[in-house]
Amino acid sequence: MKREKIAPHQVADRVAERIERMIGEGTVRRDQPLPSERRLCASLGVSRSALREGLKLLRERGVIRTEHGRGSFVSELEAPVERRALEQLFSRQNRTLFDLLEVRLLLEGEAARLAASRATPLDLLRLKRCHAALSAASSAQPPQDPAAIAALDHAFHRAICEASHNPVLLSVLDALDVLVLGSVRACVYNLFSRPECKQVLDRQHARLHRAVAERAPDRAERIAREHIRTIHAQCSEIESGGALIRERPSVDVGITERPAALQ
Repeated sequence: MKREKIAPHQVADRVAERIERMIGEGTVRRDQPLPSERRLCASLGVSRSALREGLKLLRERGVIRTEHGRGSFVSELEAPVERRALEQLFSRQNRTLFDLLEVRLLLEGEAARLAASRATPLDLLRLKRCHAALSAASSAQPPQDPAAIAALDHAFHRAICEASHNPVLLSVLDALDVLVLGSVRACVYNLFSRPECKQVLDRQHARLHRAVAERAPDRAERIAREHIRTIHAQCSEIESGGALIRERPSVDVGITERPAALQ
């Protein structure tokens, strides 16, 4: 039987499509370089020339960028001016904190369920490290800077969402990332100063980590929702008592980076 020849541009298109799929599924993350050419050739089953043509296509589309001596990375998409303006507007509203908690209740419950079903061994290792770092910072004496704890808290929840391997869910969370991190800071500033509440939240983090690691989808979803409801109830109690949220959701770009130790 005569073997059908595939045109070079078709091979490049297929290579680009498969790498895009890897990015969408979270196999390749924004904050890490793409695997080496040798590894990509082996995993995709293509020649080095075909791989380079596929990478060239992705660079032309703006999907990846290549840095001399460092390799290729998934491009960071610049937030549109309109979205940044909305972030600034929302960040000045006290109600935004509670609106975000309602959204997190919807998204993170399902993310935890999916993570418990789909997490890879690497996802579980990353989640373990995130939880260990958060637990250590939360129990440190003297207490660590709340902004640092908030960054670790955010990284822990983000690791669960990434382990869901749902690219649409991750895209929605990416769009809200700055505001969500601001809401985490607000919660840490207000709730971690209450010892009993802090203990409850710490235990929920540990239980959520364990549920995902033990691949218990129903339990993971239940604990994730319970965690957000606890935060909502405690913040509502503070507001009803006349105490303003001291740290409103922030749009400080400088705090959106993940702790280097967890990358």
